This record gives sequence, C-alpha cells and structure tokens, in this order.
Amino acid sequence: MKLQAWVQYGFFLLLLTLAVKPFGGFMCRVFQGERTFLDPVLKPIEKLLYRITGVDQGKEMDWKNYAISFVFFSLCGTLFLYVILRIQQWLPWFYPAYQTTPLTPDLAMNTAISFSTTTTWQAYGGETTMSYFSQMVGLTAQNFLAGASGLAVGIAFVRGLARHQREKVGNFWVDVVRAMLWVLLPLALVGALVLVWQGVPMNVHPYSHARTLEGATQIIAQGPVAALETIKNLGTNGGGFFNVNGAHPYENPTPLTNLIAMLAIAVLPAAFTNTFGRMVENPRQGWTLYAVMTLLFVAGLVICDRAEQNGNRHLPQLAYTNAGSPAPASGNMEGKEVRFGITQSVLAAAVTSNGATGSFNSMHDSYTAVGGAVPLVNMLLGEIIYGGLGTGLYSIVVVALLGLMLAGLMVGRTPEYLGKTIGPSETKMLMLYVLAGPVVILLCAALTVATRMGLAGLTTNTGPHGLTEIIVAFASSAANNGQSFAGLSVNTPFYNFTTAVAMMVGRFGLAIPALALAGLFAAQKRRYTGEGAIRTDTVTFGALLLGTALVACGLSFLPVLTLGPVLEHLAH
Repeated sequence: MKLQAWVQYGFFLLLLTLAVKPFGGFMCRVFQGERTFLDPVLKPIEKLLYRITGVDQGKEMDWKNYAISFVFFSLCGTLFLYVILRIQQWLPWFYPAYQTTPLTPDLAMNTAISFSTTTTWQAYGGETTMSYFSQMVGLTAQNFLAGASGLAVGIAFVRGLARHQREKVGNFWVDVVRAMLWVLLPLALVGALVLVWQGVPMNVHPYSHARTLEGATQIIAQGPVAALETIKNLGTNGGGFFNVNGAHPYENPTPLTNLIAMLAIAVLPAAFTNTFGRMVENPRQGWTLYAVMTLLFVAGLVICDRAEQNGNRHLPQLAYTNAGSPAPASGNMEGKEVRFGITQSVLAAAVTSNGATGSFNSMHDSYTAVGGAVPLVNMLLGEIIYGGLGTGLYSIVVVALLGLMLAGLMVGRTPEYLGKTIGPSETKMLMLYVLAGPVVILLCAALTVATRMGLAGLTTNTGPHGLTEIIVAFASSAANNGQSFAGLSVNTPFYNFTTAVAMMVGRFGLAIPALALAGLFAAQKRRYTGEGAIRTDTVTFGALLLGTALVACGLSFLPVLTLGPVLEHLAH
C-alpha cells in the first residue's frame, strides 16, 4: 500500500476514533433524559410535539408495543411517500421535459419501501425521475424519519440489556422525537451549510442548458441537493440526488466534502458503541465492540486497496508506450473519479458498504474481482462493522451472543452476557435473527438465476460477474444498504418486488427479534458473574466475536462467493 493511502486511511480512522467518546456520551445523555446544551432550545419544541400528538412522555412500552409502533410508523411513512411519488406530476417543481423516467406503480412501491427502511435502493436516475418536491418532501423527510426510528430501536435494545426485572424498554415516540431533534436535525443543518459553502447547490431553479466546446448542448440538473446530502449519510440512508450519487460534482465536489460524507456515515454508528458501554455501566464493553468493528474495517480496506492499486494483472502486458516499452501500472481507475483517485474511492467503498449507507463515489461494478468482493462481504456480514443507526449495534451484539452460546456449549456452561442468561427463548430469537438475512438473500438469488425474468436483468455481464451483480443486489437490499453493481438492470417488476421483500426482511425481520431479545433480557434478574464466566470486555472475547462473525458468514455464503467473485478472479 502506498504511503499516501496509509496517511489518508489513518487520518480518517483517527478522526473517527476521536469522535466516538463525545458523540457517544451525548447520545447517552439524550436518551437517558439528562441535560444537554441543546435543551433550552429543543425542550419547548419537544413538549409542544407531545401536546399536539397526545404522547405521554412518562408512559413506557413493552417490546411488543414498541415493535408495533415501529412497524406502524414505517408503514405510514411508506404510504405517504408512495402517494407523493404517484402524483408528483401534479405537485410543484415537476418538469416533464427532464423527469422522463415514468414512476410506475412497482417502481414507486419499491422506492417508498426503500426509503422508509433506510435502504434507499434506487432503481432509477434521480435527476430524470424525481421532482424537487419529491426529493425534499418525500425522500429527504423519510431519510430523517427512518433514520430516527432505527436509532430508537437500537436504544430500546440497549435498554433491554441494561435493565433488569423490568417489562418496559422505553417509549418509541419519545425516542424518535429525541433522535430527530437532538441528534439528526442539528447535525444535518450544520452539514448542509458546510456543503453549500463547498459548492453543493441548494435551489429550485430549472435545469441549466450549456453549450460545450464541441458545440453540443448539455443539460445540467439543479435542485435542493444540499438538503438531501447530509441527512442521507447521517441517517445511514444513502441514495443520491443524482444517478451517479457521490461521484457527481454537485453532490461531492471536493476532497473535504468526501471526507465529511465518510465521517457522517460512520460517526454515529461507531459512537453508538460508546453509548452502549455507558448505558450498561461498563464502557470497556463498548470499546471491545468498537475494536472488533475497526479491525474488520481495516482488513477490508487493505484488501480492497491492494486489489485496486494492483489493477488487472493482464493489462500491463497489453499496454505499451510510444517507445515500445511497457506502460507503468497505475492501478484500476475504471469507474473512479480522477479527483478522488483510488485511495478515496476505496475508502468510500469500505465505509459505505460497512453500514446501511450505499452512498458510493465510484462504480463498484468496475472494481476488480477481489476489490468488488470486499463491499459484498461487508454487506453479507450483516451491518456489524459500524452498521446503520442502531442496527449496527444490535447486529454485532447478536453475533456476540451467538459466539457466547457456541462457547458455552463447548465448555458445558450456560452462556451469559452482561449478567443475563441466554436461555431457550433468547436462543430462538437469536436464530431467527441470524437466519433471516441468509435465507432471503440466497432464496431471492436462486429465484433470479432460475427464471427468465431474473436473468433478463443481466444486460451487461454474464458468468461469475453476473452472479456477483445479482448477489450484491439482494445483499444490499437485505442489509438496507442500497448500493448496487450497476451492470444489473433492476427497474423491472421482478426486481422491484423481490428487492422490496429483501428490504422488508432486512428491516423488520431483524428489528423485531432484536426488540424481543431486549424484552427478554430486561425481564431477567442480573446475575453475578462468577470466576468461570467468559468475560466480554477482553481481547479473548474480541477474538471469539471476530471468529464467530467470519465463520457464520462463511458457512452461509462461501459457496455463492466461490461461484461469483472467487471464480471471476481465478478465471481472469
């Protein structure tokens, strides 16, 4: 790896690590109802919202009511967005000359589910499909609401582990309001202003027409871009105002905006480990989880960087200079912006694929077989490397519970975590969580390769790379990530329905078992951890957690990875 790449990667990780404690402590104070510096401004707004909606701030919910509220809230958001998309041609700021991609019922349905589950999978080109009204009132609003509800579920999960002999895990509506007012809105406002300063548009002007040097006419899309950009990253949503997402100079014009975007994606999920440690009254627990996340992150970063810096090993044999000597290797720059180069493109690929934010700045479909396999494996691991808002924390804790259960079976001891027993009921919820992702990804992929409707999407590539494109589509949907290998044509009824199913399983099929685990753990009495118990804040436990994550992913997906990126690498 080049020294320049090491410096950039190291600087990013340093900034991220320095942000973990202050952001984690702030979120802990927010959700435990402690005083913060924003209270004088936001407390009156919070009370007004409760008065208008009739929410009783002091009334908490058990896990079932919490889950029902979460699903109902998401369903309302989905229906609201679907209606906006279906009638956008009659709403303000719709330009029929430019919004030429029809929003069919299946595409509108897919998009509505996508944004209400924080997936923001886009089977359309933003500037040719969405009006300014749809972007601002529909998509941006769901970025806030879906991100806040995901953070709320994560907080409820942590409460379940922190409490004992309690039936309640919090009030969903209070948690959503506090996530919105104290966490997402302030950061999004500041971030949007920084983006405007850096040159990101924030207007409702009609598209501009420019004359190129060759004499052709170029249409340049405008719009309220800055409003969407910050919250799509902070809310771990992804998506983009433009079709090429973060590669577009209006979304991501400078190296500074690229760095800000990457930090916005990772900082809140990473800091949530510190929030977790504080709420369970053992900060070492949070730092252990963060260390495992970061180790996996660095491993993927190094592998992807090496693959892209080396490029295609066959190309130097074919490229010659005018003097007849082989051209120097410059790595794989296909699909990457020159202003970012390989290093910042690889960093973005690693950051976006580790969370639930598919906000890419390069085309991952153009990566080498090994380089493209890294984002895919990151998504198949199931949001355990930083992950989404709330979802990343309970995803890695579930893997920890799985590792403890297996270790307990090997030593003949009842597994425990934070003084809570992992009994039969907890194990059932654990298995539902662990199996949901692999089942929906593999079944949808199998249906795709076995049907004409599925194979019709392979308009650019076939063979191992085509299979990789299909697996990426469903892995991204199930991980609520949203990025894609764009060589797969997915704006068809088949893909719009199958990816929507994967998104819903990835959102609700994981959140509901996580909330059930929270309720089961909260009801338990905290036990004294004896000498024979496995300590969960040590390097040994970190190794157990790391090994469990890799083995679980390998057992589920190694065969399909072998037929996809591994075979592509060996064949080329």
